[in-house]
Amino acid sequence: STAYPIDNRTKRASSGINAEYGDRTKFCDIDTQKKYFALQLDLAEEFGLPLFLHSRNCADDFVRIISENRSKVSGGVIHSFTGSSEEAKQYLDMGFYIGINGCSLKTEENLVAMAGIPTDRLMIETDAPWCGIRNTHAGSKYVSPSRWESKKKERWVEGCVVKDRCEPCQIAQVLEVMAGVRGEDPEHLAETMFQNTLKLFFPNHSS
Repeated sequence: STAYPIDNRTKRASSGINAEYGDRTKFCDIDTQKKYFALQLDLAEEFGLPLFLHSRNCADDFVRIISENRSKVSGGVIHSFTGSSEEAKQYLDMGFYIGINGCSLKTEENLVAMAGIPTDRLMIETDAPWCGIRNTHAGSKYVSPSRWESKKKERWVEGCVVKDRCEPCQIAQVLEVMAGVRGEDPEHLAETMFQNTLKLFFPNHSS
């Protein structure tokens, strides 16, 4: 393996920029979200960093605002993608990578959308402590029996995971689903996504 020294004080991305409708509008109304989403893209232009973006139930406004400001954006990833194949194509056409976690693999429609994303535009994540893969999710049939014993948080001991909480180590399960659905070798897929991450966030270290 190759070691990549990383100075944690060096900024690698603009902090998560979100637009979230649906039940999230009780925290912030739609008009306010649209206004400040666009203003945050001004900051992206100022700092020249790739973006970590999230869209929830707002694809039309999200795509429109980014399209109107695309020249300000140096690149980025659509984190925790849960949209359709059509939405994925829109993001790909704008030059973004697409991040996949357990929430991206809940339904058969999700699996079809993920399978259609080119390997060289994929990233992998957990969004821990959220977005674990549940037995009711469409992607769960690709997950091997858990290698980690789980315990309720009150009884947690070292070496176990907390029951019903997504843990960083469970990124392996996300990989299993992605590789299984796509019919790809897990190790090759993992290496490609690692290189994708380096290209976007650590370009001086990419191969």
